[in-house]
Amino acid sequence: MGGVTALDRARCRLRAHPLALDAALAAGVLVCMVVGSFVDPRGDNGVTWGVRRPDALSLVLMAFGAAALVLRRRAPRSVLAVTGTVSLVECVTGAPRAPVAMSAVVALYTVAAATDRPTTWRLGLTTMTVLTGAAMLAGPLPWYAQENLAIFAWTGMAAAGGDAVRSRRAFVHAIRERAERAERTREEEARRRVAEERLRIARDLHDVVAHHIALVNVQAGVAAHVMDKRPDQAKEALAHVREASRSALNELRATVGLLRQSGDPEAPTEPAPGLSRLEELAGTFRSAGLHVEIARADHGTTLPAAVDLAAFRVVQEALTNVQKHAGVQARAEVSVVRVGPNVEVTVLDDGAGDQDGLDGGPEAGGGHGLLGMRERVTALGGTLTTGPRYGGGFRVHAILPVKTSTRAPGDAA
Repeated sequence: MGGVTALDRARCRLRAHPLALDAALAAGVLVCMVVGSFVDPRGDNGVTWGVRRPDALSLVLMAFGAAALVLRRRAPRSVLAVTGTVSLVECVTGAPRAPVAMSAVVALYTVAAATDRPTTWRLGLTTMTVLTGAAMLAGPLPWYAQENLAIFAWTGMAAAGGDAVRSRRAFVHAIRERAERAERTREEEARRRVAEERLRIARDLHDVVAHHIALVNVQAGVAAHVMDKRPDQAKEALAHVREASRSALNELRATVGLLRQSGDPEAPTEPAPGLSRLEELAGTFRSAGLHVEIARADHGTTLPAAVDLAAFRVVQEALTNVQKHAGVQARAEVSVVRVGPNVEVTVLDDGAGDQDGLDGGPEAGGGHGLLGMRERVTALGGTLTTGPRYGGGFRVHAILPVKTSTRAPGDAA
Protein backbone atom coordinates (compact mmCIF):
# COMPACT_ATOMS: atom_id res chain seq x y z
CA MET A 1 0.00 0.00 0.00
CA GLY A 2 2.86 2.35 0.78
CA GLY A 3 4.36 1.90 -2.71
CA VAL A 4 1.04 2.65 -4.39
CA THR A 5 0.59 5.74 -2.28
CA ALA A 6 4.07 6.99 -3.13
CA LEU A 7 3.42 6.37 -6.82
CA ASP A 8 0.16 8.31 -6.65
CA ARG A 9 1.91 11.19 -4.93
CA ALA A 10 4.59 11.22 -7.64
CA ARG A 11 1.94 11.32 -10.35
CA CYS A 12 0.17 14.21 -8.64
CA ARG A 13 3.42 16.16 -8.44
CA LEU A 14 4.17 15.57 -12.12
CA ARG A 15 0.67 16.63 -13.14
CA ALA A 16 1.02 19.74 -11.03
CA HIS A 17 4.28 20.66 -12.84
CA PRO A 18 3.84 19.73 -16.53
CA LEU A 19 6.78 21.87 -17.66
CA ALA A 20 9.15 19.90 -15.44
CA LEU A 21 7.73 16.65 -16.82
CA ASP A 22 8.28 17.84 -20.39
CA ALA A 23 11.83 18.92 -19.54
CA ALA A 24 12.55 15.46 -18.14
CA LEU A 25 11.05 13.88 -21.27
CA ALA A 26 13.17 16.12 -23.49
CA ALA A 27 16.29 15.12 -21.59
CA GLY A 28 15.42 11.43 -21.97
CA VAL A 29 14.81 11.84 -25.72
CA LEU A 30 18.14 13.64 -26.08
CA VAL A 31 19.98 10.83 -24.30
CA CYS A 32 18.29 8.22 -26.52
CA MET A 33 19.18 10.14 -29.68
CA VAL A 34 22.81 10.59 -28.68
CA VAL A 35 23.17 6.94 -27.68
CA GLY A 36 21.43 5.80 -30.85
CA SER A 37 23.80 7.86 -32.98
CA PHE A 38 26.74 5.66 -31.83
CA VAL A 39 25.03 2.38 -32.71
CA ASP A 40 25.27 0.71 -36.11
CA PRO A 41 22.31 -1.67 -36.52
CA ARG A 42 23.77 -3.09 -39.76
CA GLY A 43 27.12 -4.31 -38.41
CA ASP A 44 28.68 -7.64 -39.34
CA ASN A 45 27.85 -9.14 -35.94
CA GLY A 46 24.44 -7.47 -35.54
CA VAL A 47 24.18 -4.23 -33.59
CA THR A 48 27.64 -2.77 -33.16
CA TRP A 49 28.48 -0.09 -30.60
CA GLY A 50 30.97 2.70 -31.25
CA VAL A 51 31.38 2.18 -34.98
CA ARG A 52 29.53 5.38 -35.90
CA ARG A 53 30.46 8.87 -34.75
CA PRO A 54 27.89 11.70 -34.99
CA ASP A 55 29.24 14.92 -36.44
CA ALA A 56 28.82 18.37 -34.91
CA LEU A 57 25.78 19.25 -37.06
CA SER A 58 23.97 16.13 -35.93
CA LEU A 59 24.63 16.92 -32.28
CA VAL A 60 23.33 20.48 -32.74
CA LEU A 61 20.20 19.21 -34.49
CA MET A 62 19.58 16.68 -31.74
CA ALA A 63 19.94 19.41 -29.11
CA PHE A 64 17.51 21.72 -30.95
CA GLY A 65 14.98 18.95 -31.41
CA ALA A 66 15.11 17.89 -27.77
CA ALA A 67 14.97 21.50 -26.50
CA ALA A 68 11.80 22.15 -28.53
CA LEU A 69 10.03 19.28 -26.77
CA VAL A 70 10.05 21.28 -23.51
CA LEU A 71 7.25 23.43 -24.98
CA ARG A 72 5.31 20.60 -26.60
CA ARG A 73 2.17 21.13 -24.45
CA ARG A 74 2.05 24.90 -24.91
CA ALA A 75 2.61 25.00 -28.68
CA PRO A 76 2.34 21.46 -30.11
CA ARG A 77 2.12 22.50 -33.77
CA SER A 78 5.06 24.88 -33.52
CA VAL A 79 7.13 22.20 -31.78
CA LEU A 80 6.19 19.74 -34.56
CA ALA A 81 7.31 22.27 -37.16
CA VAL A 82 10.69 22.79 -35.41
CA THR A 83 11.39 19.10 -34.82
CA GLY A 84 10.24 18.24 -38.34
CA THR A 85 12.60 20.84 -39.78
CA VAL A 86 15.64 19.61 -37.86
CA SER A 87 14.72 16.02 -38.76
CA LEU A 88 14.44 16.99 -42.43
CA VAL A 89 17.87 18.62 -42.33
CA GLU A 90 19.34 15.50 -40.71
CA CYS A 91 17.69 13.22 -43.27
CA VAL A 92 19.33 15.17 -46.11
CA THR A 93 22.76 15.92 -44.65
CA GLY A 94 23.42 13.37 -41.92
CA ALA A 95 26.17 10.88 -42.66
CA PRO A 96 26.13 8.57 -40.82
CA ARG A 97 22.46 8.99 -39.90
CA ALA A 98 21.62 10.20 -36.36
CA PRO A 99 18.09 9.48 -34.94
CA VAL A 100 16.98 13.13 -34.83
CA ALA A 101 13.56 12.05 -36.13
CA MET A 102 12.80 10.71 -32.65
CA SER A 103 12.02 14.26 -31.54
CA ALA A 104 9.57 14.66 -34.46
CA VAL A 105 7.91 11.37 -33.48
CA VAL A 106 7.27 12.65 -29.93
CA ALA A 107 6.04 15.99 -31.24
CA LEU A 108 3.65 14.29 -33.70
CA TYR A 109 2.27 12.13 -30.86
CA THR A 110 1.62 15.27 -28.82
CA VAL A 111 -0.21 16.97 -31.71
CA ALA A 112 -2.39 13.89 -32.26
CA ALA A 113 -3.24 13.65 -28.56
CA ALA A 114 -4.02 17.38 -28.20
CA THR A 115 -5.95 18.14 -31.41
CA ASP A 116 -8.73 16.52 -33.41
CA ARG A 117 -8.65 13.63 -35.87
CA PRO A 118 -8.69 15.67 -39.11
CA THR A 119 -5.72 17.69 -37.88
CA THR A 120 -3.93 14.48 -36.92
CA TRP A 121 -4.51 12.98 -40.36
CA ARG A 122 -3.38 16.12 -42.14
CA LEU A 123 -0.23 16.77 -40.13
CA GLY A 124 0.58 13.09 -39.70
CA LEU A 125 0.48 12.34 -43.42
CA THR A 126 2.44 15.50 -44.18
CA THR A 127 5.16 14.61 -41.66
CA MET A 128 5.44 11.00 -42.83
CA THR A 129 5.51 11.95 -46.49
CA VAL A 130 8.05 14.76 -46.18
CA LEU A 131 10.50 12.99 -43.85
CA THR A 132 10.30 9.59 -45.58
CA GLY A 133 10.47 11.10 -49.06
CA ALA A 134 13.43 13.30 -48.17
CA ALA A 135 15.28 10.36 -46.62
CA MET A 136 14.65 8.10 -49.62
CA LEU A 137 15.30 10.64 -52.35
CA ALA A 138 17.97 12.96 -50.93
CA GLY A 139 19.51 11.01 -48.09
CA PRO A 140 22.95 9.36 -48.15
CA LEU A 141 21.47 5.87 -47.70
CA PRO A 142 19.69 3.78 -50.35
CA TRP A 143 15.97 4.45 -50.62
CA TYR A 144 15.17 0.94 -49.36
CA ALA A 145 17.37 1.28 -46.23
CA GLN A 146 15.72 0.19 -42.99
CA GLU A 147 16.34 3.63 -41.45
CA ASN A 148 14.06 5.18 -44.10
CA LEU A 149 11.34 2.62 -43.46
CA ALA A 150 11.76 3.16 -39.71
CA ILE A 151 10.98 6.87 -40.15
CA PHE A 152 7.74 6.01 -41.94
CA ALA A 153 6.76 3.39 -39.34
CA TRP A 154 7.53 5.47 -36.24
CA THR A 155 5.77 8.60 -37.47
CA GLY A 156 2.69 6.53 -38.40
CA MET A 157 2.63 4.82 -35.00
CA ALA A 158 3.04 8.17 -33.23
CA ALA A 159 0.01 9.65 -35.01
CA ALA A 160 -2.10 6.54 -34.37
CA GLY A 161 -1.06 6.31 -30.72
CA GLY A 162 -1.77 9.97 -30.03
CA ASP A 163 -5.19 9.72 -31.71
CA ALA A 164 -6.03 6.66 -29.61
CA VAL A 165 -5.07 8.48 -26.40
CA ARG A 166 -7.18 11.48 -27.39
CA SER A 167 -10.18 9.26 -28.14
CA ARG A 168 -9.86 7.49 -24.80
CA ARG A 169 -9.67 10.80 -22.94
CA ALA A 170 -12.78 12.04 -24.74
CA PHE A 171 -14.60 8.80 -23.91
CA VAL A 172 -13.69 8.99 -20.22
CA HIS A 173 -14.67 12.66 -20.12
CA ALA A 174 -18.04 11.85 -21.69
CA ILE A 175 -18.68 9.11 -19.13
CA ARG A 176 -17.81 11.42 -16.25
CA GLU A 177 -19.98 14.19 -17.65
CA ARG A 178 -22.88 11.78 -18.08
CA ALA A 179 -22.48 10.55 -14.51
CA GLU A 180 -22.35 14.10 -13.18
CA ARG A 181 -25.42 15.05 -15.21
CA ALA A 182 -27.28 12.01 -13.88
CA GLU A 183 -26.28 12.95 -10.33
CA ARG A 184 -27.52 16.51 -10.85
CA THR A 185 -30.78 15.16 -12.26
CA ARG A 186 -31.26 12.91 -9.24
CA GLU A 187 -30.59 15.82 -6.89
CA GLU A 188 -33.03 18.06 -8.75
CA GLU A 189 -35.68 15.35 -8.67
CA ALA A 190 -35.12 14.87 -4.95
CA ARG A 191 -35.42 18.62 -4.35
CA ARG A 192 -38.60 18.72 -6.43
CA ARG A 193 -40.15 15.88 -4.45
CA VAL A 194 -39.16 17.52 -1.18
CA ALA A 195 -40.75 20.80 -2.31
CA GLU A 196 -43.95 19.00 -3.31
CA GLU A 197 -44.08 17.18 0.03
CA ARG A 198 -43.52 20.41 1.92
CA LEU A 199 -46.33 22.02 -0.05
CA ARG A 200 -48.68 19.13 0.71
CA ILE A 201 -47.87 19.16 4.42
CA ALA A 202 -48.22 22.95 4.58
CA ARG A 203 -51.60 22.66 2.89
CA ASP A 204 -52.77 20.02 5.36
CA LEU A 205 -51.53 22.03 8.32
CA HIS A 206 -53.32 25.11 7.03
CA ASP A 207 -56.60 23.22 6.61
CA VAL A 208 -56.42 21.68 10.07
CA VAL A 209 -55.30 24.78 11.93
CA ALA A 210 -57.62 27.20 10.11
CA HIS A 211 -60.68 25.02 10.75
CA HIS A 212 -60.15 24.26 14.41
CA ILE A 213 -58.71 27.61 15.43
CA ALA A 214 -61.71 29.33 13.84
CA LEU A 215 -64.01 27.17 15.94
CA VAL A 216 -61.96 27.80 19.06
CA ASN A 217 -62.07 31.53 18.40
CA VAL A 218 -65.86 31.55 17.99
CA GLN A 219 -66.54 29.42 21.05
CA ALA A 220 -64.08 31.40 23.16
CA GLY A 221 -65.88 34.61 22.14
CA VAL A 222 -69.22 33.09 23.09
CA ALA A 223 -67.86 31.96 26.45
CA ALA A 224 -66.45 35.39 27.20
CA HIS A 225 -69.76 37.06 26.22
CA VAL A 226 -72.04 34.90 28.40
CA MET A 227 -69.64 34.11 31.25
CA ASP A 228 -71.34 36.42 33.78
CA LYS A 229 -74.99 36.07 32.77
CA ARG A 230 -75.23 32.45 31.59
CA PRO A 231 -72.40 30.38 33.07
CA ASP A 232 -73.95 27.10 31.89
CA GLN A 233 -73.76 28.22 28.27
CA ALA A 234 -70.21 29.47 28.89
CA LYS A 235 -69.25 26.01 30.20
CA GLU A 236 -70.75 24.41 27.13
CA ALA A 237 -68.80 26.78 24.88
CA LEU A 238 -65.58 26.00 26.73
CA ALA A 239 -66.29 22.28 26.32
CA HIS A 240 -66.54 22.86 22.59
CA VAL A 241 -63.23 24.76 22.74
CA ARG A 242 -61.62 21.83 24.46
CA GLU A 243 -63.05 19.36 21.94
CA ALA A 244 -61.93 21.48 18.96
CA SER A 245 -58.44 21.89 20.36
CA ARG A 246 -58.19 18.14 21.02
CA SER A 247 -59.22 17.40 17.43
CA ALA A 248 -56.70 19.93 16.15
CA LEU A 249 -53.93 18.32 18.17
CA ASN A 250 -54.85 14.84 16.94
CA GLU A 251 -54.85 15.91 13.28
CA LEU A 252 -51.61 17.85 13.74
CA ARG A 253 -50.04 14.79 15.33
CA ALA A 254 -51.14 12.64 12.41
CA THR A 255 -49.78 15.14 9.86
CA VAL A 256 -46.48 15.78 11.60
CA GLY A 257 -46.09 12.05 12.14
CA LEU A 258 -45.35 11.74 8.44
CA LEU A 259 -42.10 13.59 9.04
CA ARG A 260 -40.72 10.99 11.41
CA GLN A 261 -37.69 8.96 10.50
CA SER A 262 -37.72 5.19 10.14
CA GLY A 263 -36.38 4.64 13.64
CA ASP A 264 -38.93 6.92 15.31
CA PRO A 265 -42.09 5.64 17.02
CA GLU A 266 -44.82 4.63 14.65
CA ALA A 267 -47.07 7.34 13.27
CA PRO A 268 -50.81 7.21 13.99
CA THR A 269 -52.58 4.61 11.90
CA GLU A 270 -55.91 6.42 11.79
CA PRO A 271 -57.11 6.70 8.18
CA ALA A 272 -57.10 10.08 6.47
CA PRO A 273 -60.40 11.97 6.76
CA GLY A 274 -62.87 11.66 3.93
CA LEU A 275 -66.50 12.28 3.03
CA SER A 276 -67.52 9.54 5.44
CA ARG A 277 -66.77 12.05 8.23
CA LEU A 278 -68.82 14.81 6.62
CA GLU A 279 -71.57 14.70 9.25
CA GLU A 280 -68.97 14.80 12.02
CA LEU A 281 -67.39 17.85 10.39
CA ALA A 282 -70.75 19.58 10.05
CA GLY A 283 -71.44 18.85 13.70
CA THR A 284 -68.38 20.78 14.81
CA PHE A 285 -69.62 23.84 12.90
CA ARG A 286 -73.17 23.45 14.20
CA SER A 287 -71.82 23.43 17.74
CA ALA A 288 -70.14 26.76 16.93
CA GLY A 289 -73.47 28.29 15.89
CA LEU A 290 -73.31 27.85 12.10
CA HIS A 291 -76.37 26.28 10.51
CA VAL A 292 -75.11 23.63 8.09
CA GLU A 293 -77.22 21.42 5.82
CA ILE A 294 -75.82 18.45 3.95
CA ALA A 295 -77.27 16.82 0.87
CA ARG A 296 -75.60 13.82 -0.75
CA ALA A 297 -76.46 12.17 -4.05
CA ASP A 298 -73.26 10.28 -4.74
CA HIS A 299 -75.02 6.89 -4.50
CA GLY A 300 -72.42 5.34 -2.23
CA THR A 301 -69.55 6.03 -4.62
CA THR A 302 -66.22 4.76 -3.33
CA LEU A 303 -63.63 7.42 -4.04
CA PRO A 304 -59.85 7.00 -4.23
CA ALA A 305 -58.11 8.05 -1.02
CA ALA A 306 -56.62 11.19 -2.60
CA VAL A 307 -59.95 12.31 -4.07
CA ASP A 308 -61.82 11.53 -0.83
CA LEU A 309 -59.35 13.58 1.20
CA ALA A 310 -59.41 16.48 -1.28
CA ALA A 311 -63.24 16.59 -1.21
CA PHE A 312 -63.24 16.61 2.59
CA ARG A 313 -60.64 19.38 2.75
CA VAL A 314 -62.59 21.49 0.25
CA VAL A 315 -65.72 21.27 2.41
CA GLN A 316 -63.72 21.91 5.57
CA GLU A 317 -61.99 25.00 4.20
CA ALA A 318 -65.17 26.37 2.64
CA LEU A 319 -67.14 26.02 5.88
CA THR A 320 -64.25 27.57 7.80
CA ASN A 321 -64.40 30.58 5.49
CA VAL A 322 -68.16 30.78 6.01
CA GLN A 323 -67.64 30.70 9.77
CA LYS A 324 -65.04 33.49 9.62
CA HIS A 325 -66.44 35.77 6.95
CA ALA A 326 -70.14 35.15 6.25
CA GLY A 327 -71.59 36.55 9.44
CA VAL A 328 -73.26 35.18 12.56
CA GLN A 329 -76.64 34.38 11.00
CA ALA A 330 -75.24 32.73 7.87
CA ARG A 331 -76.56 29.40 6.63
CA ALA A 332 -74.41 26.95 4.67
CA GLU A 333 -75.43 24.19 2.29
CA VAL A 334 -73.11 21.34 1.34
CA SER A 335 -73.96 19.04 -1.56
CA VAL A 336 -72.05 16.04 -2.90
CA VAL A 337 -73.33 14.76 -6.24
CA ARG A 338 -72.06 12.05 -8.60
CA VAL A 339 -72.24 13.32 -12.19
CA GLY A 340 -70.93 10.81 -14.73
CA PRO A 341 -67.22 10.15 -14.17
CA ASN A 342 -66.94 13.00 -11.66
CA VAL A 343 -68.09 13.88 -8.19
CA GLU A 344 -69.14 17.50 -7.65
CA VAL A 345 -68.81 19.17 -4.26
CA THR A 346 -70.63 22.46 -3.72
CA VAL A 347 -70.67 24.70 -0.64
CA LEU A 348 -73.08 27.66 -0.63
CA ASP A 349 -73.78 30.29 1.99
CA ASP A 350 -76.15 33.23 2.20
CA GLY A 351 -74.01 35.39 4.46
CA ALA A 352 -73.39 39.07 3.97
CA GLY A 353 -69.66 38.90 4.73
CA ASP A 354 -66.99 39.65 2.11
CA GLN A 355 -64.93 36.72 0.86
CA ASP A 356 -63.76 38.34 -2.32
CA GLY A 357 -60.23 38.81 -1.05
CA LEU A 358 -59.76 35.21 -0.07
CA ASP A 359 -58.66 34.05 -3.47
CA GLY A 360 -55.81 36.43 -3.61
CA GLY A 361 -52.90 36.00 -1.34
CA PRO A 362 -51.79 37.65 1.82
CA GLU A 363 -51.41 40.82 -0.16
CA ALA A 364 -55.11 40.83 -0.96
CA GLY A 365 -56.04 40.59 2.67
CA GLY A 366 -56.83 36.87 2.63
CA GLY A 367 -54.95 33.71 3.40
CA HIS A 368 -54.05 30.65 1.40
CA GLY A 369 -57.36 28.81 1.85
CA LEU A 370 -58.83 29.03 -1.62
CA LEU A 371 -55.37 28.75 -3.17
CA GLY A 372 -54.78 25.51 -1.26
CA MET A 373 -58.16 24.15 -2.38
CA ARG A 374 -57.40 24.96 -6.00
CA GLU A 375 -53.98 23.27 -5.76
CA ARG A 376 -55.54 20.13 -4.31
CA VAL A 377 -58.24 19.89 -6.95
CA THR A 378 -55.94 20.75 -9.87
CA ALA A 379 -53.36 18.17 -8.78
CA LEU A 380 -56.04 15.48 -9.18
CA GLY A 381 -57.12 16.68 -12.62
CA GLY A 382 -60.25 18.48 -11.39
CA THR A 383 -61.47 22.07 -11.47
CA LEU A 384 -62.46 24.55 -8.76
CA THR A 385 -64.60 27.65 -9.18
CA THR A 386 -65.26 30.17 -6.43
CA GLY A 387 -66.99 33.50 -6.27
CA PRO A 388 -69.82 35.54 -4.78
CA ARG A 389 -73.43 34.46 -5.41
CA TYR A 390 -76.04 36.64 -7.00
CA GLY A 391 -78.08 38.19 -4.20
CA GLY A 392 -75.41 37.67 -1.53
CA GLY A 393 -73.27 34.91 -0.15
CA PHE A 394 -70.47 32.86 -1.63
CA ARG A 395 -70.14 29.69 -3.71
CA VAL A 396 -67.40 27.06 -3.83
CA HIS A 397 -67.78 24.39 -6.51
CA ALA A 398 -65.26 21.58 -7.05
CA ILE A 399 -65.36 18.90 -9.75
CA LEU A 400 -63.21 15.88 -8.94
CA PRO A 401 -62.68 12.81 -11.15
CA VAL A 402 -63.75 9.56 -9.52
CA LYS A 403 -60.97 7.66 -11.29
CA THR A 404 -57.75 9.59 -11.66
CA SER A 405 -54.28 8.55 -12.71
CA THR A 406 -52.76 11.78 -11.41
CA ARG A 407 -51.40 11.46 -7.91
CA ALA A 408 -51.21 14.45 -5.68
CA PRO A 409 -47.70 15.25 -4.40
CA GLY A 410 -46.95 13.27 -1.32
CA ASP A 411 -50.02 11.01 -1.43
CA ALA A 412 -47.77 7.98 -1.30
CA ALA A 413 -46.57 9.10 2.11
